[in-house]
Amino acid sequence: MPPAKTILISGCSAHGIGSALALTLAQKGHHIYATARNPSKIPGSLTSLPNVTPLQLDVTSTTSVSEAVKAIEDRGLGLDVLVNNAGSGYTMPLLDADLEMAQQVYDTNVWGALRMIQGFADLLVASGGRVVNVSTVGAVVNTPWIGIYSSSKSSLTTLSETLRLELAPLGVSVLAIMVGTVTTTFHANEPEVILPPTSRYTAIRDTISRWATGQAGPKGCSVTEFAQSIADDVLGEKGVVWRGPYSAAMRFLCRWCPGWLLDQMMSSGQGLDQLAKR
Repeated sequence: MPPAKTILISGCSAHGIGSALALTLAQKGHHIYATARNPSKIPGSLTSLPNVTPLQLDVTSTTSVSEAVKAIEDRGLGLDVLVNNAGSGYTMPLLDADLEMAQQVYDTNVWGALRMIQGFADLLVASGGRVVNVSTVGAVVNTPWIGIYSSSKSSLTTLSETLRLELAPLGVSVLAIMVGTVTTTFHANEPEVILPPTSRYTAIRDTISRWATGQAGPKGCSVTEFAQSIADDVLGEKGVVWRGPYSAAMRFLCRWCPGWLLDQMMSSGQGLDQLAKR
């Protein structure tokens, strides 16, 4: 059996990928730092385990990240794997996007991940460790209404692949996971879709709202199933892997499908055809 690793996972609130992955890896004998902006949201199934250490961590705060680094350094166990899972979403037509809210998404999904990597770099270099960035298939397809979220994950994927080259000489490997469709409470944490009075999309606001709340679109696997499917990737893969329902199909379509056909597929059911007829 391979030796146990020390793994930090951000975004471990209940019912999400982070907490499910933390539980899966903890059950394999690894020591897990399960973190969340609000530690009370980390499920008891995690915090009750002897090899799980809950930590308060806000990836958008340099002070919070520094405090987490010090806490781990003080324990003297080092750090083998950093999993950047914390993320936030925002569903809104780009013409109507609130730029302050859009910036908050980037602060979490892009700069938060980079802040974590910079903060924990010394520990990871010392252990010859690895960074795992949780991205999405939405980073590579043009999906209406989630342009802010998708572009932030596209940026994260580019950062991840660039870091893979830059960190390789330092002995640190980097992996980006392109997540397919997984059933989580992610949409519940998004701000409510309230279009401005002047929006050009008012006629289809109900359709946009259904996508924002997860009522529309394909249904995915459970977080437990997904966590089990990526556990080995987290510990050993590098580069980019595509995991979860529809991820393989999206990978194929992005590479081989004609652009006009992919546009039709991604626009279908989004209300854009109704808008065009008006």
